[in-house]
Amino acid sequence: MKKLKIVSLILCVALAVTCFAACSSSASGLDKIKKAGKLTVLTNAEFPPYEYIGSGGSVEGIDVDISQAIADEIGVTLEIVNMDFDGLIPALVGGKGDIVAAGLTVDPERAESVDFTTTYADAKQLIIVTAADPKVANADDLAGKTIGVQLGTTGDLYVTDNVEGADVKQYKSGLDASVDLMNGKLDAVVIDQLTAESIVASNPDLVIVDMPDTDEQYAIAVPKGDTELTDLISGVIQNLIDEGKIAEFTATHVEEFTS
Repeated sequence: MKKLKIVSLILCVALAVTCFAACSSSASGLDKIKKAGKLTVLTNAEFPPYEYIGSGGSVEGIDVDISQAIADEIGVTLEIVNMDFDGLIPALVGGKGDIVAAGLTVDPERAESVDFTTTYADAKQLIIVTAADPKVANADDLAGKTIGVQLGTTGDLYVTDNVEGADVKQYKSGLDASVDLMNGKLDAVVIDQLTAESIVASNPDLVIVDMPDTDEQYAIAVPKGDTELTDLISGVIQNLIDEGKIAEFTATHVEEFTS
């Protein structure tokens, strides 16, 4: 009987520990954000006009404005963490931030690791070439060319997976790739639409070539399974869309970056 009581006690303790761990791991990110008093947003400030380093040295952009609206809704301050694009999802999964807002395309592979909010922008891939001596006139011409991409982006994945014989050069930013393009080290750069348009608007020596059938949508990434935080952010995004605020953010930052 004594042994039975000891075993029962051990089982009860083990059950309590398991229960505590389960409850702790399932705690909402929203509760953690409120307790910390800040919303930590992971981004890559190399993707204008969605995120870039402004004239004052801080990170600015469409995603920053959206993140600020989310922080305001929760009632906390906003903290932006700038890091390499290809490290954003691993950092979120590793608990180094609360969300990722970085012109992030919704795709099935990423959705295995994170959840996505409602989308807030439509995009596609475009090709940037030099105006004076374009080496690419259409998407088919990319075959066998030396192509610059931003590491870890959908442009990188598209060229690597779909362009036959391409010599893919990966950069930390589309801006860095465009510099090498102008210096004759690349035949073309493939990157998201609004970023491509912003780069070309600031560089008259570059022009855009269309890429059909590369439509995609942007959303904010949230830790897997955190329905409460995902729903709250989706609600904020939908309100911003309905009020025309995201269109305003876009116009402001396109003008800011290209002026």
